[in-house]
Amino acid sequence: MSRAFVKEADGDDFAEDLPERPVSDQPNLVTPRGLKLIDLEIERLRKDMAAAKSAGERAVIARASRDLRYWTKRRATAQPVDWPADPERMAFGAAVTIEREDGRRQTFRIVGEDEADPSAGRISWFSPMAQAVSGGRVGDLVTVAQDEIEIVAIDITPEA
Repeated sequence: MSRAFVKEADGDDFAEDLPERPVSDQPNLVTPRGLKLIDLEIERLRKDMAAAKSAGERAVIARASRDLRYWTKRRATAQPVDWPADPERMAFGAAVTIEREDGRRQTFRIVGEDEADPSAGRISWFSPMAQAVSGGRVGDLVTVAQDEIEIVAIDITPEA
């Protein structure tokens, strides 16, 4: 068959068929930092879309439009959580240091889903680790994935 009769997707056609970004069924709990990041992302995407419209970049417009729909939904459903008041109990927004059975220590902060970045020490509030330590106190032993860990420190200092 001649290539003249075969429609191939070009960059613009592909961009127009972008699937929507999935929105989690979990409550959209956010830290003050997380809410600020959502607002900054919406602002950036609006600027990107305006610039792309001026330049006639359909693929960029499609991506920015899709991402803007996602972040606008996330902003509308955001549930800001007050900073933890009890320095002795692990809660959303606080940082916890744990010690594993082999002596390794890890510190992470419990944050909202969109703010989670395990490589930066931020885990989602509904992750198994966050669920295991939530409500815990220093000295508590909890089990995560059949490993016993100890909560060795809690820090409720807000993240910048």
